[in-house]
Amino acid sequence: MMDYAHPLRFGAHVVARTPQEAAERARLAEELGLDLVTVSGEETDTWTLLSWVAGRTGRIGLAPHLLDAAEWAPAVLGRAAAGLDLLAGGRLELGLGDGAGRWEASGVRPLPPEQAATALGEAIGIIRGVWGSDTRLPLRAEGEHYRIAGAERGPAPAHNIPVWTGGTRPDPAIAAGADGWLTTSGGLAADQAVIDEAAVRAGRDPREIRRLVTVAPRAAAPEWTGELVAMALEHGAGTFLVEDADEAALRRFAQEVVPAVRQAVAAARAARGVTEAAVPSSLVRAHRHPGIDYEAVPAHLTTIEPGDAGYARVRSTYMRGGSPGLVLRPGTPAEVADALAFARGQQVPLAVRSGGHGISGRSTNHGGIVIDVSRLNAIEVLDKETRRVRIGPGARWSDVAGALAPHGWALSSGDYGGVGVGGLATAGGVGWLVREHGLTLDRLRAVDLVLADGSLVRADDTRNAELFWAVRGAGGNFGIVTSFEFEVDEVGEVGFAQFVMDASDTAGFLRRWGAAIEAAPRDVSGQLIIGRPRPGQPVIAQVMLVVDADDAETVLDRLRPIAAVAPLLDHTIQILPYSAIMHVPPGGHDGQGDPVARSALADHLTADLAAAATRLIMSGETYFFQIRTVGGAVSDVPADATAYAGRSANFQLVAFGPSRARLDAIWDRMRPHFSGIYLNFETDLRPERLDDAFPGETLRRLRELKRRYDPANVFRDNFNITP
Repeated sequence: MMDYAHPLRFGAHVVARTPQEAAERARLAEELGLDLVTVSGEETDTWTLLSWVAGRTGRIGLAPHLLDAAEWAPAVLGRAAAGLDLLAGGRLELGLGDGAGRWEASGVRPLPPEQAATALGEAIGIIRGVWGSDTRLPLRAEGEHYRIAGAERGPAPAHNIPVWTGGTRPDPAIAAGADGWLTTSGGLAADQAVIDEAAVRAGRDPREIRRLVTVAPRAAAPEWTGELVAMALEHGAGTFLVEDADEAALRRFAQEVVPAVRQAVAAARAARGVTEAAVPSSLVRAHRHPGIDYEAVPAHLTTIEPGDAGYARVRSTYMRGGSPGLVLRPGTPAEVADALAFARGQQVPLAVRSGGHGISGRSTNHGGIVIDVSRLNAIEVLDKETRRVRIGPGARWSDVAGALAPHGWALSSGDYGGVGVGGLATAGGVGWLVREHGLTLDRLRAVDLVLADGSLVRADDTRNAELFWAVRGAGGNFGIVTSFEFEVDEVGEVGFAQFVMDASDTAGFLRRWGAAIEAAPRDVSGQLIIGRPRPGQPVIAQVMLVVDADDAETVLDRLRPIAAVAPLLDHTIQILPYSAIMHVPPGGHDGQGDPVARSALADHLTADLAAAATRLIMSGETYFFQIRTVGGAVSDVPADATAYAGRSANFQLVAFGPSRARLDAIWDRMRPHFSGIYLNFETDLRPERLDDAFPGETLRRLRELKRRYDPANVFRDNFNITP
């Protein structure tokens, strides 16, 4: 008896005469609750037919029924499969045949079955290499039948695409990582020993290899049921595909046979104490990191680990490269608590990530665990009268702006729409509307969060008020926020200006620009950026400003004094929705190395600070120097009202550079001109930065709260307030 305890799956093999027939039969299989449909085309190319079916279904798994790999360049097929999987929402499986007897190597001669099987194994290796996410190196292959000198990898598919095949020689395909073997009901018993032996020779667990079986329709459901139960319990079959069934047979299969088989197999396994489970591929297990008990991860949690197809999309953040040993992606607050409970029991670092854009927040690591809350991304209007909205930490600000725009609302929220809500809303939020509407956290009215001990609590001005105080400015130290409730603002179209200005008189320009900003009405917010000077060229400043007004004359009136501070080399001024400013195209993060950034708050751009900033710019030790406006409504809030303490500042400064030591040496000399730091852009983790961010009584309160809510210092991979 060979029961591999695979979760049972049932599907239909559709031999399509027309594309319409294929789509109709696939939709019927989906409506009937089947798991998989495989497609073969008689007159239409199978891959084209599969794409057609993918567009007309929404849930069911999809696969070509032993696509002839000999007809494809494997790298091209790998990219095509990844693309279709992404379009289909992670539903693709790849059934490949070796084309034995028809395969022609370089158009020279047909290959015999043994060599065709070897060629298929090489093709599978290349396909998996195209999907590979464990390295950024180009793909190279030196096989007997395929040679690749250095192909670009990617895109990664939406999920780990199962690859299965069939034939007479399983060894090459299984060695290359094939996940399944397709056979017939008549050949299943004979194939099992051959497949198991091939897996053992390849160093794999035979239970990894799913056994797929095509079965002919039967007139009587009981006879059909008994046949499938025997194949599952005695010969290891895990997937059954009814072949070329008409509508009546397909309905009988789905409505009578499938439930009976599931019930009988479940009862037999329970009687023998067998737990149903799929064994992860050895290709994935080979990439696992020490210190993590992968087998103990709660089964209901979504995970990504090294070796998984989606790992490239989650390993790094916007600017920081990483190689975590496990990424947990909870989809509910309860799952966040479960993920945290598991992570606490492992002897590896823990990082928490919302959007993955944060420059200071770690959000990734090497060999540790990342709890990624990006699936908690709902945006919900709670009360239109009070403009109360609930937003998940994994939402991105471009999505938030887009969701609020139809109501004529907005929430000042950083200056880039690709940033996640969680990290920004717990540390500050200096955005395009900041001088008029305050920091993002100033509009926060309540949070739900998971504490270090796994408990779920709500915090606002009346419940857990001290915790609510701490979350607004130092939230990363106290828990994982699972939802935010904001009171948003009424904001229509705004003026958006982009100036290119001659800043050759750099110190004078900075001083005049700062004075113009402080004199401007509160409906003006913005920033300036100065890059590394180029020999023989003037220093250029890029200035971007938002005026919270939709009247052209008002916008121009606000901008004229600022435009007059230096020669204007180029400019654009538009009136457009706030959501258009925040819109960003979709895309992932692929940071490398560690960013070097220093941040500060300053009450005024004094002559001394302007001169010190000029020396920094001219040193060449910063390739990106930015000043963003604060002040206005931010300064209306008492300094002790939230853990964010930099209420007196009118400006926030940040510098990025190539050298930690050289940038620190210059920046540290500028400290007498600063009044604090803004955590989201600070990568200096020296303990004294805590004193800069949380002066005196603020830090004392935070340490007391840390002892109460996180005495074991679980949330420490950030600007850590130690208990």
